[in-house]
Amino acid sequence: MTDPKQKLRPLPAFIFMTRWLQLPLYLGLILAQCVYVFHFWVELKDLIGAAMGNASSLQHILEAVAVHAPVAADGAAAVAPANKLTETTIMLVVLGLIDVVMISNLLVMVIIGGYETFISRMNLDTHPDQPEWLSHVNASVLKTKLAMAIIGISSIHLLKTFINASVYDEKTLIAQTVIHVVFLLSALAISYTDRITTMTHNESH
Repeated sequence: MTDPKQKLRPLPAFIFMTRWLQLPLYLGLILAQCVYVFHFWVELKDLIGAAMGNASSLQHILEAVAVHAPVAADGAAAVAPANKLTETTIMLVVLGLIDVVMISNLLVMVIIGGYETFISRMNLDTHPDQPEWLSHVNASVLKTKLAMAIIGISSIHLLKTFINASVYDEKTLIAQTVIHVVFLLSALAISYTDRITTMTHNESH
C-alpha cells in the first residue's frame, strides 16, 4: 500500500512546484482589481458631482458616455450630443458602474478559484465568509461560472448599445446581438459538456 506521505521524486517534485509560477499572474489580477476599484470611485464621484451641478464633473460624465453619432448628408450629426445630465445619461453611467462590478466579480472568481484549483488549497472550510461556490469548485465549474459572468457583462454592454440604438447602424446592432447569442450558446455547451463528463465519471465509479 502506498504511503500518502511518501515524498515525491526530485523531478516530479520540481515539475509540481512550477505551479507557483502562476502566482505572479494572480497577484497581477489583484492589481487590476485595484485599478477597477479606483475607476469605479472616480466615475461615482463625477456622477454625484454632476448631479450637484459641478460643471467639470458633468463634462467628464458626458464625455464618458458619449457615442459618436453618424454624420448626415449635410455634414451635421444625425443625433445632437447631450449637453446636460439626463435620465439616459445617468442610466448609462450606472450601467457602466454595474459593468465594473461584474468584471470585478469575475476577477474575484478567477483569482480565488484559480488559486484554489491550480496552485494551493486555501483551507477556507471553516471560514464564515467562504464563497458557497468555492466548496465544490474545479476546472469545469470554474469555466462554467466564468462563462455565466461573461454573459452578464455582455448583457450590460448590449443594453447600453440598445439605449443608444439611434446612433448605431443596423449592422452593429445585429453583430452585437449575434455575439451575445454566441456567448449564450457557448455557456450552454460548456454546461452540457460538464454535465456529461460528471455523469460519465459517476457511472465509472
